[in-house]
Amino acid sequence: MMRYHSKINRVLERFWGRPYEKNRPLPRIRSRVLSDMLTDAHCHPWDLLLRFPEAGEERRRLGIACAASAWNREDFICHEALARQGASPRVVCCFGVHPQLPAAEVEERLRSEGGPPRFSVGESLALLETLAEEGRLEAIGETGFDRYNQTYRATAARQEELFALHLELAVKKRLPLVLHIRRAMDKVFFHARTLKKLPAVVLHSYSGTLREGLALLKRGVEAYFSFGAPILLNHKTAMEACALLPPERLLLETDAPYQPLRGRAFSQWGDLPRILRGAAALRQEAGSPCGTPEEVEALTGDNFFRVYGAG
Repeated sequence: MMRYHSKINRVLERFWGRPYEKNRPLPRIRSRVLSDMLTDAHCHPWDLLLRFPEAGEERRRLGIACAASAWNREDFICHEALARQGASPRVVCCFGVHPQLPAAEVEERLRSEGGPPRFSVGESLALLETLAEEGRLEAIGETGFDRYNQTYRATAARQEELFALHLELAVKKRLPLVLHIRRAMDKVFFHARTLKKLPAVVLHSYSGTLREGLALLKRGVEAYFSFGAPILLNHKTAMEACALLPPERLLLETDAPYQPLRGRAFSQWGDLPRILRGAAALRQEAGSPCGTPEEVEALTGDNFFRVYGAG
């Protein structure tokens, strides 16, 4: 069983401005859209379809609205086609240069041995700017910082440059920004003054601490924290944050196909109900608001449409 010590309660008390009450009533936060549906705040449909051709039917059967992240033209064309079908459930089109791409570009140049590379960061960045100017994006990202290993840390300067460009464009176009952050929460705080200008900032697969999440909200950033498979894989930091962050800031995701549950080759939309039940169980155990699967589904649905719009 998870234990929540007085130190955590003090953090929550400072955030809410009053003593933390385990069974505090859930505030009624209702948007103008019906949110009684599953929502996936971050996924990669094209990459999933390549591995699981029946994924589209699975999503429709489960009634999952999703935010589809792309980094190249092929990805985006697929996602835009899904969005233009116009039928529920909704597909939100996002585009960004992933922070791991600079390292992948270096490897690609070595592999090609002077021949034409299969992709370039510059091409993706140019496409991002074009799509934004044409009004074809509903969010920018994923972008951010990845310092997970030395390979990624070696491209830190390039990651910083790319992030600045994404952030500037998101501010200019008043679009939500989707962040990929690994071992780099300090960079989020460094840019907090500019991030607070955005309508929403989604921290996909949030790996920061509860304290960091609350501090970011205190700084005025319209942050939303998205949780997926890690809360089912005994990632203690993610589990605690999911259990105790304010319910109006929670999102759920599959990151399909890139965050498989244990024993699986890839993640898929069919994982989302299990992630939802896991989030509800964590919040119920902590005595937090929004502690049943029905409440989690409704609140994360409201939050999804608050971030990405009603469409």
